[in-house]
Amino acid sequence: MSVFKLPDLGEGLQEAELVQWHVAPGEEVAIDQPLVSVETAKAVVEIPSPQAGRIEKLFAQAGEIIRIGGPLIAFAGDAEAAPLATREDKGTVVGAMETSGRVLQEGAAPLGRNGAGLRATPAVRALARRLDVDLAMVTPSGADGVITASDVQRVARILAETAPPEPLRGFRRAMAQNMALAQAEVAAATVVDDADIDAWPQGEDTTLRLIRALVAGCRVEPGLNAWFESHALARRVLTAIDLGIAVDSAEGGLFVPVLRNVAQRDPSDLRAGLNKMRADIEARRIPPEELRGATITLSNFGMIAGRYAAPIVLPPTVAILGAGRIRRAIVADDEGRPVARRMLPLSLTFDHRVVTGGEAARFLGAVIADLSRAA
Repeated sequence: MSVFKLPDLGEGLQEAELVQWHVAPGEEVAIDQPLVSVETAKAVVEIPSPQAGRIEKLFAQAGEIIRIGGPLIAFAGDAEAAPLATREDKGTVVGAMETSGRVLQEGAAPLGRNGAGLRATPAVRALARRLDVDLAMVTPSGADGVITASDVQRVARILAETAPPEPLRGFRRAMAQNMALAQAEVAAATVVDDADIDAWPQGEDTTLRLIRALVAGCRVEPGLNAWFESHALARRVLTAIDLGIAVDSAEGGLFVPVLRNVAQRDPSDLRAGLNKMRADIEARRIPPEELRGATITLSNFGMIAGRYAAPIVLPPTVAILGAGRIRRAIVADDEGRPVARRMLPLSLTFDHRVVTGGEAARFLGAVIADLSRAA
């Protein structure tokens, strides 16, 4: 029999959760027939069959986490399953789809430290293992930051009074992994300011104005629309502005779909793209390729609440612009008199390994200047 392994779906992650099988052992399938739905970083994706044949065996059940390159399905006979990347793209699964020649048997690396780097005696570590307490969750009370037995027991009592741990799956698991990567790698710095938008006409589309202003910022400082290759200490300043837009879904998960080439699209086209993006997210059917390749990011968190923030830059991008809640504020006019104006708080986080403070400030200044215009 030939084994078809879970292909690389191109989202930079090492695993996916099996949602539903569409075939059963003994069933005859055709090439490109949907085999299984898996939940990746941000979407439910159907994986098509790389060959025609009879299903011999399914290697996992719904709800299981499968490593990229792990066995997925076995076909009767000795024919090798064709790598999906060599076949015509049918729009169901897009991106790097080569199958791995090696089955990864090890489990996913844990997000916590499991006590690595924390100070505790062997007896206390043994106690933590016996009580199933992760030392990374324990606040030490001993001298010089040493974790004591009472510290472990205190955490064990708290955990015993709570519900069992809920494993992170799907988009929440991906969010945790991506944020941990960003926190570990990026030298983040944030600059904040306000844009006076009192001149905006009634009913102005805030998101479209933010997109236009971000494009204006990239024209003044193109270096913020870039990717950073940390291993080579090299920057790639990009021509097209492919804007990642942070979207909070009804299920409480964070999605960052990409709106392509925003500098060359008119407002009606951008609005249509935003509406489709939202509908696809709510249906959990957004294509994987629409979640990849952002060159800079926008987070309009003020639609919910919050004035300023320090948004997280996700590599390889180097900047994210955050927009807070619009409010009326008392400011001084050109004559020094107090007046009430509509103000839009802005927060620009950038990777200080690549972007200087001056570049970030000039970018933000250009954004503010564009937002301050009436139209």
